[in-house]
Amino acid sequence: MTARRTVDDATDTPTAPDAAPARVGYGALLRTPGAWTFLAPAFVARLPYAMLGMGILMLVTGTGGSWGTAGTVTAVAAVAQALIGPQTGRLADRYGQATVLVPTVFVHAASVAALIVLANGHAPAWSLCLAAVPAGASVPQIGAMVRARWVAKLGAEGASASSAAKVGTAFAFESVTDELTFVVGPILAAKIATSVSPSASLITEAALTFVGGLAFAAQRRTAPARIVPRPGAQRVSALASPGVRLLAGAILGVGAVFGGMQVSVNAFADSVGQHAAAGTVYGIFAGGSMVAGVLYGVIAWRRAVQQRMITSYTLLVLGCSTLWAMPNLVTLSIAGLVCGLAIAPTLISGYTLVETLVADGAKTEAFTWLTGAIGLGLAVGSMVAGGLIDSHGPSAGFLVPAVGAGLGLAALVSLRHLLAPSGGASTVVAGSGAGAGTVPAAAEPQLVGAAKG
Repeated sequence: MTARRTVDDATDTPTAPDAAPARVGYGALLRTPGAWTFLAPAFVARLPYAMLGMGILMLVTGTGGSWGTAGTVTAVAAVAQALIGPQTGRLADRYGQATVLVPTVFVHAASVAALIVLANGHAPAWSLCLAAVPAGASVPQIGAMVRARWVAKLGAEGASASSAAKVGTAFAFESVTDELTFVVGPILAAKIATSVSPSASLITEAALTFVGGLAFAAQRRTAPARIVPRPGAQRVSALASPGVRLLAGAILGVGAVFGGMQVSVNAFADSVGQHAAAGTVYGIFAGGSMVAGVLYGVIAWRRAVQQRMITSYTLLVLGCSTLWAMPNLVTLSIAGLVCGLAIAPTLISGYTLVETLVADGAKTEAFTWLTGAIGLGLAVGSMVAGGLIDSHGPSAGFLVPAVGAGLGLAALVSLRHLLAPSGGASTVVAGSGAGAGTVPAAAEPQLVGAAKG
């Protein structure tokens, strides 16, 4: 089944700036025809995203490696994911999601198997890092692909305040789903690693990725139309937008929070003789974000999304600044919960903004740059936190979330003028309330035609 379109087909029907904010509930969103056909397999395929880092940490330490080595191997996998993920997103925009996703999950299963064999064979650290490259690079970018499907599905209803509100709610729902995977994933990985074996944890991760990825790829009817450039036309990357670069840089700080928390919570729990509790503590942190995401999605916001992101990011910095001083797992869980409350609003705002800054044919890539930025920040955060823990103790690792978030906020505040859409890249702005609505479609004569992928 094919579809033909050009980017000039969209119309500019801006909403009145003083119109009351539209609000769309989750129930109405989930009743969108065809939504569950891709949401269900997407959840299965996304769950391992939060299991991979925890699984690698527990595999390396469980087979005799140090926290520094474990953090480095985890970081290598995350860097590979951050650098290659946007390229797979760009290919998905061009050739279709299924075409990219199917070979990706096969590569992931094989590379995770190689990492398990090497770790259990007490191979040198450099070989573990080498195996971690394809393992991280082949993590399927399901979250970005699902968001692109929502934009395509809801954008087909036409540019209006209602469709804009639906996309905003969809992004909130996706953030909640992401956080749910971060609640369930680490706990599941830790439970399997401690009750069965560290290897079994990564085997489960690879199996879920493989099965969920193939099932998601099979849902071709809901895939966004791929944009085919005219012969000889140069394809412009989503990263060419200064606003996209700023958001990716700011989201690096959020990734540093994730990475620093993962390693530091594990090390802290281990230092007090409660290693199995690490997944629960990290899950509470992610649970706070999930709750905030649910609330964010049901509020009809009047404040502009740029202001919302700066506010939530400021709260994130304040929350992270207390983590290093927590004396036990109970207080650490409470502090992590408070810190997590700012995560989802920050990420929802970031994905909302990036959708307004790029044209239709680059949305999957744009979303993947933010996802990749999280992974890259996680990589750096894991590596730095692991080194600090080895040399100064587990509490020192919690300095990484505070510093990483602080740098991200500084970049966001100082360059916030770059977040205003120039010429309107999107027909539907993913948000609600003031500052949300519709934006003129970007004229892109080099992009013609589309086919379902």
